[in-house]
Amino acid sequence: MKKYKVGILGATGAVGAEMIKILAQRNFPISELVPMASANSAGKTLPYSDRTFTIVEAKPEAFEGLDIVLGAAENDIAEKFAPAIKQAGAVFIDNSSAFRLCDDVPLVIPEINGEDIFTHKGIIANPNCTTIVTLMAVKAISDISPIETMVVSSYQATSGAGIAGPAELLAQSKAIAEDKPIPAAKVFQYQIAYNVIPQIGGFGDNGYSSEEMKLQNEGRKIMHLPELKVTCTCVRVPVIRSHSVSVQLITKEKVTPLEAKQAIAAFPGCVLEDDTTQSIYPMPLLTSDQDLIFVGRIREDLTNPRGLALWSCGDQIRKGAATNAVQIAERLIGGAK
Repeated sequence: MKKYKVGILGATGAVGAEMIKILAQRNFPISELVPMASANSAGKTLPYSDRTFTIVEAKPEAFEGLDIVLGAAENDIAEKFAPAIKQAGAVFIDNSSAFRLCDDVPLVIPEINGEDIFTHKGIIANPNCTTIVTLMAVKAISDISPIETMVVSSYQATSGAGIAGPAELLAQSKAIAEDKPIPAAKVFQYQIAYNVIPQIGGFGDNGYSSEEMKLQNEGRKIMHLPELKVTCTCVRVPVIRSHSVSVQLITKEKVTPLEAKQAIAAFPGCVLEDDTTQSIYPMPLLTSDQDLIFVGRIREDLTNPRGLALWSCGDQIRKGAATNAVQIAERLIGGAK
């Protein structure tokens, strides 16, 4: 089996560290791993399987000789180094939002539009985490009848804001429990402990946050449905890990809850957890550190005869980011099918 030289841009962040872990767990055929970060981290070592690799400073010459680069850095870093990655002949699988809506960059969830990978011109974009958690179940239903409208409310974990997110939640919670002064909010707009914050990203002129618009714009591109109607409210909740979404769908033709359950149970990457008689449904606590999307609470929408409602949970660091990127790389080296 051919082995590949793989770089990780942003290797010391939450998603970058998870990418390294997942590459090892999934036995990706690596001949050499090149973790990259800022000059401050260069020279430190990271374990990978039974080997150790040294972090190098991210700069253009670091990409020479690489086959694949997994991006786990912010937009400005991705934009800065994308030309050098392409010039080096590597394929850049990028988790930032920098290239997601570019016409010549495929935006991919492998279970949904994996064939789009092979249209790449050097860059493949990884979708937003909430988009992935939402669309996995939606695609299963759309295979029965096209989706016309999608209304989503998200309940997003603090680790979606990076390593500092859970640390802020835990520090504030500890202070409250010990009746001590509560540390000021730095990561989030307001105190996150014992609170929910209906803002993720900045607001646009239409009143929607950048996170909310991602679901509409990315969903249309991934599903190949440019006219798909989407409205979304994204909320940060005091949870450590795993995002949840409440989804209301209107389909072109009526889809029964039973049909939806059967489709979701059979869809790759989805797990049906839906037995309200036993209070069985997905929860962040039980879906963290998993590579699957868990779906439940599937029922008729009482406001529309062609409507369905469902609840979905998934680990936003794994399937919502790192695992999806590694799956793209796996499909890329496996070739078109």
